[in-house]
This record gives sequence, C-alpha cells and structure tokens, in this order.
Amino acid sequence: MAKRLWFGPAGKPISMKKGKMEDVPAFLRSIGLDALEYEAVRGVRISEAKARLLGERAKENSVVLSLHAPYYINLASKDNDKREASIRRIIDSMKAAEWMGAYAVVIHTGYYKGYHDKREALEAAIKGYEEALNRLPAWVKKPDLSPEVMGRKQAIGDIDEVIEICRRLGRRCRPTIDWAHLYARYEGKFVTSVDHVISVIEKFERELGTRAVRPLHTHFSKIEYGPGGEREHHTLSEEEYGPEWDIVCKAYLETGVHAVIISESPILEEDAILMRDHCKRLDASAV
Repeated sequence: MAKRLWFGPAGKPISMKKGKMEDVPAFLRSIGLDALEYEAVRGVRISEAKARLLGERAKENSVVLSLHAPYYINLASKDNDKREASIRRIIDSMKAAEWMGAYAVVIHTGYYKGYHDKREALEAAIKGYEEALNRLPAWVKKPDLSPEVMGRKQAIGDIDEVIEICRRLGRRCRPTIDWAHLYARYEGKFVTSVDHVISVIEKFERELGTRAVRPLHTHFSKIEYGPGGEREHHTLSEEEYGPEWDIVCKAYLETGVHAVIISESPILEEDAILMRDHCKRLDASAV
C-alpha cells in the first residue's frame, strides 16, 4: 500500500540551532520528516525570492508545504478597518503560499463577538472569504483557503461551520482539522475514541468530497482546556492532557485517508517524530 501520511512541524524545528528557513526542508529530510507548515502568524514578511527558494528546497527534499496565515484575522469583525486588514492578510498569505508552492493556507476565521446569532457571524465571515478570493491576483492558482477547526468556544470554527465555509467557497477551500482544538472545544468529551475521529473524517469527505481529504490537512498536540475551550498546547508525554495520538493514528489507518499531520506541540519536530514512529509501528507502508 502506498504512503499516505506526512509528518512535520509548525515552523522552524527547535533542534535546528543554525541555518535559515530555506535550510529547513533538508534538515527535516535528515530526520525523516516530510511536511512543514510555514508560520506567518505574526505577519506575512517573507519576500518572494525567499519564498520561492523555500519552495524549491522543499521540492528537492520531498517536503509538503502549507502556510499558517496571521493570527490577527477576524473576517466577522464589524469594524470595517479590521475586516479589510483581515482580507489583506489572507491575500498576502495566499501570494506567499503560491510563491513557495504551499497547497493550503490555514486561517483562523474570526469570532462571534458583536452578533446575537452565530449564523449571522458565520455569514459575515463567508462574505469576507469570498471577497478575498475575488481580489486574488489571477496568478495565485495553487493554494487553497483552509479554515481551521477552532478550540475556543467564542471562535467561529466548529465542524459544521468549517464545512459550510468550504461548501460555499467551492474548490478553493479545504478544511484544517486540529484534533486538539476539537478536544478542547468540547471539553474533553470528543476525540476520545477511534470512532469519533473516523466520524469527523467521513463527515468532511461526505460533505465536501474526496478532494477535501486528499490530503486532509491536520494539526495535532495535546492540549489544556477550561470552560471557554482551549488554553495551552502540551507535549505528547504529558499524560494528564488529551487527546491521545493512538486514537487519531488508528483512525487514519482504518479509513485509509491521506493526511498531512502538523505537530503544534511545544517540542514541534520531536513529537512529530514520535507520531510518525507510532503510526509506522502500526502500519509501516502508510508512512
């Protein structure tokens, strides 16, 4: 059976003491990883030349690239300046992703604050996404918008909302499933069994089609949560937190889904390696 799981860190590996961002793909290959999410979370500051070089190095080293857009996005904001800035940040992220050949731009959609109804906030956010797509230069062809399942309850981004966004945006959208976020959003009552994970994967494929899950873009770490949802990401070794990687890995293997797994653990590539090795023990051909 052909390889169908790719693993890597969210950003520059913590054990890579020297070297520039364009050196990361070769480093990842040297430690047996094959995915990288470029973190533009504080702003899209990479130049076209450096983005293209990163993309070339990723291709040479068979590393799959994605990009995380800035955190400061709120497409549902009622402040026109903030909404406009959010749209510009998405456009800038899509341009950078195109230069580097990234296939997905991960986005935190926004918040319900200021709305009496969650649906109203969602509709405002979808209009923002549509405007961003309409304003994209024609040369931006490769990356998809990838709204993320969110861990805080006040954030737009439960499973059905992400599906609705992608359904409305069509082929330029694929979901990002953060299993830790789902676990936190539902206060540890979800992502507690293989069946839970399979139900999510199957729902996204059923509602959005095979393309949305080939590959399925995913994040994983353990997480701490409170009444409002997500608080802080934790390492795989911290047994007091969930969810359990074994559950997610077994669901991937059982469904046969193609997935990119980005480690958002505080120890990034170290936990990415642990996740990879766990799945390899269960089914070496998938990794």
